[in-house]
Amino acid sequence: MPAPSRSKILTQEKSTTITDVRVIVSSPGRNFVTVKIVTESGIYGVGDATVNGREMAVATYLKEHVAPCLIGRNAHQIEDIWQYLYKGVYWRKGPINMACIAAVDMALWDIKGKVAGLPVYELLGGKSRRGVTVYAHATGDTVSDTLDRAGALIDQGFKAIRLQTSVPGLEGSYGVLGDKKDYFEQQSSRPLPPEQPWSTRKYMNSIEDLFREARARFGDDIAFTHDVHSRLTPIEAARLGKILEPYDLLFLEDAVAAENQDSYRIIREHTTTPLAIGEIYNTIWDCKEMIQNQWIDYIRTAATHAGGITGLRRIAEFAALFHVRIAPHGAPDLSPICHAAQAHLDLWAPNFGVQEYVGFGTEISNQVFSYDLSIQDGMIFVGDTPGLGVDFNEEAAADHPYKRSYLPVSRLEDGTLWSW
Repeated sequence: MPAPSRSKILTQEKSTTITDVRVIVSSPGRNFVTVKIVTESGIYGVGDATVNGREMAVATYLKEHVAPCLIGRNAHQIEDIWQYLYKGVYWRKGPINMACIAAVDMALWDIKGKVAGLPVYELLGGKSRRGVTVYAHATGDTVSDTLDRAGALIDQGFKAIRLQTSVPGLEGSYGVLGDKKDYFEQQSSRPLPPEQPWSTRKYMNSIEDLFREARARFGDDIAFTHDVHSRLTPIEAARLGKILEPYDLLFLEDAVAAENQDSYRIIREHTTTPLAIGEIYNTIWDCKEMIQNQWIDYIRTAATHAGGITGLRRIAEFAALFHVRIAPHGAPDLSPICHAAQAHLDLWAPNFGVQEYVGFGTEISNQVFSYDLSIQDGMIFVGDTPGLGVDFNEEAAADHPYKRSYLPVSRLEDGTLWSW
């Protein structure tokens, strides 16, 4: 077959020239920052740039600094554009910068898939599995409440579940709100960060009951995870890992805040409970030491926060060298675009472990986002729609304007600010 002519190549490049970059901040139930990149041919792609509680910082960065750099570029040049936005900015890394890069990257992969007529997972190298195994969330005010919810999830076909329950003696706990409202809803009348109390002693004295009763009720075939949400010191986390060893957790998540990656060496030396971390990480450099020293078992970075599909793929490939699996963050403050991007990557990644799942969207957000994803028997199945298989309705989004909101903060019982 003869090589394509120069004129044909130029015509193809012209059709994928970026002509418009739109940044839309909307709140269909909660805030999302969506990027829509349009090419000269009319083909467009969408990406998620949401940084919960700092949405307008990302939107401004995109509008004022990133969008002007993209006009006139070839949308097919994903790697060059990624490097341009990462190295070219000089001020590398950081949650705002990397979320902006992520949204652009997702949109470009979406465009490439649409032009090729293939879903993104095919462009990555094809499927490594038939579906994406997920873990769902079971929370409650008491151990019994949590396990009842876990039982309902098991009946729906979920085989991996995160268990969280209120800490006796504390008003509200991470993952379990005292007044049963989402923290986003709590701020409708007073848009300031909600505050929650914390006591490590009360937590450590009660958490084992949850997993002892879970194993007694559900047996050994269901995988359980638990999120400490960075509340402990390394030696406290090591003790917790030992306490929970008899209950065979899939992993213990965010046991310690690990700006100092060496903290996980201390935990690893004292317990065989598998460890997971990474949802607030932005680049491979945030987790490099933990991965290469095999101090963790799962890396939980999200596509939206780590430079998109390109950035998360780099982390996955590096982690695979050290027997570390990916378990991407899947919170509701990530839009369906991110959930789709991660599902495509999960489907491909040879070292995929498990995907966090709290639903693709709500009745309200589904008016704005549509997606070719389904859930069955505890697995996500990705359709064969070209690109990411997600669309964004700008007119519907306009009916849901931005509402300022914040993540909660946590304080010890004496008032000391603590990790939430």
